[in-house]
Amino acid sequence: MNSKVGKKDSTTQNESLTELLRQLASNSAAMVRNEIEFAIQGIREKGRAVRNGVLIIATGAVIIFVAFMSLCAALIIGLISYMAPVIAALVTGMVLALIGFVIAFIGYKQLRK
Repeated sequence: MNSKVGKKDSTTQNESLTELLRQLASNSAAMVRNEIEFAIQGIREKGRAVRNGVLIIATGAVIIFVAFMSLCAALIIGLISYMAPVIAALVTGMVLALIGFVIAFIGYKQLRK
């Protein structure tokens, strides 16, 4: 009679061990899926934050550009009292082009390092 009970207990233990391993595999797979979904959600949130930041920077850059153009127009208007309007515009354009070239050249030199 004891041998039947011993066989039944070992069979039950094997089944419960098999069931535990099955649950472990299932839970592990679910945990990996959840972690991947969590990582993807984090990347999406960071992407949205970056996109919003870029849009704000671009808006600011456009406003700065418009302000810069207004200052250039004011400079040209101010120079008109000293020289012809065409010469004032050319002088302003040449000075700004020279400044832009110097800044671009400095940036190029830094990239080559």
